[in-house]
Amino acid sequence: MQRIAFRLRVKPDKLDEYVRLHQEVWFELLADLRAAGYRNYSIFADGAELFGYFECDDFDASQAAMARSDANHRWQAFMADYLETPVDPDANESMRVLKPVFLME
Repeated sequence: MQRIAFRLRVKPDKLDEYVRLHQEVWFELLADLRAAGYRNYSIFADGAELFGYFECDDFDASQAAMARSDANHRWQAFMADYLETPVDPDANESMRVLKPVFLME
């Protein structure tokens, strides 16, 4: 299992709406995330700074599956107006992944 953490930054004036929209994530996007192997996916906010975390078996395969997801492309285009660091599903590195430093199990 791989643990993936990443950072994003939301536009400060869009934070409340960003949070609200994430209470209503599209069913088809959630289905595609699950099919791509995403588990325990969470996003946390510290003001405009966002920290995301998920688990998967194969990060590259999960990313490739999401790059083929129409729902993901539409969601990322929709979220581009909210994020200062938009996510590009077609990019080799679609998000800024953080380096693991410590793990206590």
